[in-house]
Amino acid sequence: MRRLSERNNIIWVNYHASRRPSVSVADFSAATAKIRQFVRGPVRVAENITVVTPMVVPLPGNAAVAALNRRLLVRQIRSVLRTLPARPTQFWSFAPDTDYLCGAFGEECVVYYCVDEFSEFTGYDRERVLEAERRLAGKADLLIATSRALFDAKRGLCRQAIHVPHGVDFEHFATADRSRRASMPGDVAALPRPVLGFWGLIQDWVDVDLIAEVARARPKWSVVLLGDIATDVSSLSGIANVHMIGRRPYRALPQYAAAFDIGIIPFKINELTRAVNPIKLREYLAAGLPVVSTALPEVEAYRLHVRTAASAEQFVAACEAALGDDNATMAAARRDAMRAETWDAKVALISAAVGDAISSRQNQTPPLAAMS
Repeated sequence: MRRLSERNNIIWVNYHASRRPSVSVADFSAATAKIRQFVRGPVRVAENITVVTPMVVPLPGNAAVAALNRRLLVRQIRSVLRTLPARPTQFWSFAPDTDYLCGAFGEECVVYYCVDEFSEFTGYDRERVLEAERRLAGKADLLIATSRALFDAKRGLCRQAIHVPHGVDFEHFATADRSRRASMPGDVAALPRPVLGFWGLIQDWVDVDLIAEVARARPKWSVVLLGDIATDVSSLSGIANVHMIGRRPYRALPQYAAAFDIGIIPFKINELTRAVNPIKLREYLAAGLPVVSTALPEVEAYRLHVRTAASAEQFVAACEAALGDDNATMAAARRDAMRAETWDAKVALISAAVGDAISSRQNQTPPLAAMS
C-alpha cells in the first residue's frame, strides 16, 4: 500500500467484524484498543494513506447486523472520501466477508486480495466464511492469491485471478550487516551464540512446543522471539535460553537480523499454514540469513536457500547444518535470490492486472441507451 500510495490515495480500513469475539482477556483488550482508535477518528499515517477504524458490530452471519454494518461502514468511508481529490475509486478487500460493500462507492473495480485461508482461522465459522468468500470473489473483477495453494483453491471463484507471491522490502533488509556485532541491539548482542531468531505475531499457528524441544535439546543456543504474543506459550516458561522480547519497530528488524545466526519459521503444518506464504521468509533471505523452517509448501519452493524439517530432531539437525551455510558467499546468494522479488516488482504485476480488470469490466458494461 505504501508503494501504491505514491500514485493513489489510500483509505485503509481496520475491518474487525469477521468473527464473534470470545470472552477472553485478549479479545477484551483488542476491543478496547479498537474503541480507542474509533474515538480518535481517521488518522493520516503517510502523505496519501488514511487509516480508518470503523465502528461495526462483530456478529457475522446475522443479516440485520450485516445491513447495519454496511450503513456504518459506507458512511464512515464516504466521509473520508469526501476529503480527497475527486478520482476514480477502487474497492480492495483483504477480508473474505465484505461482499455487502461491493458497489457502495461507485468503484471502477473490485479486488479481492486473498492472503490466507480465512476459513481455517481459530474462532471463524468455516462454512459461513467460505460462503461469504464465494460471494465476494463472484463480485470481484480480480482475485489476487499470494500462495499457490490459495490460487488453486480460489481461481475458479472469480472471472480473473492471478498468483502474486508476497514481495520484500529488499533495500531495507539488505542493510543487515552481520559483521558489525558492536551495533547489534543491546537486548540480544550479549546472548550466547548461535542465536536462532524469529519475528512476527506469535499466534496459535506458531509451534511453541517445537521451539521448546529445540531449546531444550541445545541449551547452549539462544532462541529469540520478537513479536506480540497471542497464544499460550506456557510450554516455553522456565526455559532459560528462550528469550521473548516483544514487538520491535519495523525499522529495527535489519539490526536484529544482523544479531541472528539463523532465521527460523517454526509453523505448525495444517490446513491454514499449507496456504501461508510467510513474508518473513523473504525478509530473512534479503538480510542474508540462513533459514530453517517447518515444511511449509511455499517454503519448499526455496529449498536451494532454505532447510526444512518435519520434527524437532530434524529441526535441530537442520539448524546445525545451516550454521555451515553462514558464510559471505552463501549470504550473497540468498540476497541475490530476493533482488527480483521486491514490492516494486509485485506492484508492477498487480497494477497491470488491475488495469486489465478495469478494461474487461468496461467492455462488459452495456451501452447507456440499454440501461434503465
